[in-house]
Amino acid sequence: MNKRSRGRAGRALLWLLAVLLMLAAVIYQRRTGPTYPLRGDVTISGETISYRLIRSEETIRDARVALPDPGSTEGWVVYKRYKTEDEWTRLPMQVESLDDGREMAAYLPPQPAAGKLEYYVELRGANGKARIPNEASTGTESKDGNIIIRFKDPVPLPLLLSHVLLMFFSVLVGMRTGLAALFAPRGMRGLAWTTLVGMTVGGMVLGPFVQKYAFGKYWTGFPWGFDLTDNKMLIMWIAWVLACSTIGLKASGKETVGRAVVIAATLVMMVVYLIPHSMRGSELDYAKLDSGVAPSEAVGTGD
Repeated sequence: MNKRSRGRAGRALLWLLAVLLMLAAVIYQRRTGPTYPLRGDVTISGETISYRLIRSEETIRDARVALPDPGSTEGWVVYKRYKTEDEWTRLPMQVESLDDGREMAAYLPPQPAAGKLEYYVELRGANGKARIPNEASTGTESKDGNIIIRFKDPVPLPLLLSHVLLMFFSVLVGMRTGLAALFAPRGMRGLAWTTLVGMTVGGMVLGPFVQKYAFGKYWTGFPWGFDLTDNKMLIMWIAWVLACSTIGLKASGKETVGRAVVIAATLVMMVVYLIPHSMRGSELDYAKLDSGVAPSEAVGTGD
């Protein structure tokens, strides 16, 4: 293999590593974020079933809480508004026939944007009772171990897709930039600037529009709030601004410093993606809502 072929093979390997790092970050976010479905297993009526319970829904429809029907089992969804002293409401689950089987389901009422409900599922079968989540469950948000579901207004699909795809693209190129700084600095500069442009458009421009459609405010991070998602985006963006400012548009005699700053920006990106998505996100204050404040003015930052 000649030198050119080895170079191509090396670049292909670095891109492959970047893809794997990006996928790992995306999968981790999807598995750990508080708005993604809660997954687990429960045994009732002598049968173990796998469930996937909803933790995010749009304000325009009821939230369907469903799990596979184990047969000879009664179920209830028990809920109340999050962080309130409301009485618990019990909804009986009904068996529904689907193309691929039968499910037990109940429907939670929609809430205003950023409103949250706290709920759990009770099952009663021939051989006893079960609760979801149980003591062994992880990924719940309530201090009592219940499931939290947050409602959001619909976001136009083209806007949402553009935001998500540009962020995935930025993470991919950002990971590749860090690998270039470590192993093959020749293409590092162009990759770094591409990362910054993608992050600026996808995160700092389109992101606030997504936030506005979903929860009524463009930005709830620093300096106006403590939304962790917004603040993570800001920190990551600043890191890449500093990296690109350091390396500039043309090579200089400070390449070692530039490579170190780019590696640091990549590490910041990786740390940011280790923090679950939507933590400390927008949350409706029901006390304000009940006192007559408009829903759009009663949105703050959650725990």
